[in-house]
Amino acid sequence: MNRSADWLHQARADLNLAQVSANAGHHEWACFACHQGVEKAFKALHLHLGQQVWGHGLGRAYRDLPADTAATLAANVSDLEDRLRILDALYIPTRYPDSLPEGAPTDHFGRLQSEDALNHARSIVDAIGAALA
Repeated sequence: MNRSADWLHQARADLNLAQVSANAGHHEWACFACHQGVEKAFKALHLHLGQQVWGHGLGRAYRDLPADTAATLAANVSDLEDRLRILDALYIPTRYPDSLPEGAPTDHFGRLQSEDALNHARSIVDAIGAALA
């Protein structure tokens, strides 16, 4: 049974949660939810193609796609690899105080970071959704 549609649905729900979190001032959590949404969208795409992807690295999830699928995705999302790098950099420091020199993640992430993460994540999830259609 192919559950790619379920994974994409959850990816979109994660982006909705990211927006709610950003609106409530929880920018660190919004950034993390953006990463999670893109991770789940890549899981959907891999499942749609009959393969699996492991780990949390978005760049790796992209590089593990078949060349034609990766090329189509890159053609539909400007600066895709840079966007993935930005989102990958949010995976740990948005959650763990010991990944930062001092303070809690909530002290280090603000509106600009969450808006940026949402912009990148929406572009990628939308392109993956189009690839699944």
